[in-house]
Formats: sequence, structure tokens, C-alpha cells
Amino acid sequence: MSTTLTLEIPDQIYRPLVKKADKRGKTLDQILIEWLGDVVKDEIDDPLLQLAGAFSSDIKDIGTNHDFYIGQELRKNHE
Repeated sequence: MSTTLTLEIPDQIYRPLVKKADKRGKTLDQILIEWLGDVVKDEIDDPLLQLAGAFSSDIKDIGTNHDFYIGQELRKNHE
């Protein structure tokens, strides 16, 4: 089964994608499906992502500022 997805892509993104697909002898659809598949696979295989939602916290921006919070903890542990 498959689903049709329609995207409006700016020219400055579209043109390089078409060139990359041409270089590889593939269609733009094939390239994008490969890339999206890789992203999904990486998320499924990410052991840390599997812990998402396993803990409760008051921190609401962990998705964007996780490096900051990890750095804080590392500093605390090495003082």
C-alpha cells in the first residue's frame, strides 16, 4: 500500500534535488523515498528515542535544547 504526498518545494531546494537524482540515475521520487526511509529507520533504531515519554519532567524544551541539559549534567558531575 502507498499514499500520495504532494509537496510544494522552493526552487532553490528542488533544483539541487533533481540534479542529485539525475546524477544517481534515479527519479526525484526514488531519491526522496530513500531519504525519508532512512530518517524513519534512524528514528526507529535510535535507542534514546525509544525512551521518549518514559520519564516525566518539567522540562518542556528537551527536544531542542538536549545538548544544553546534557552539558549541565556533565559539568555538575565533574566539579
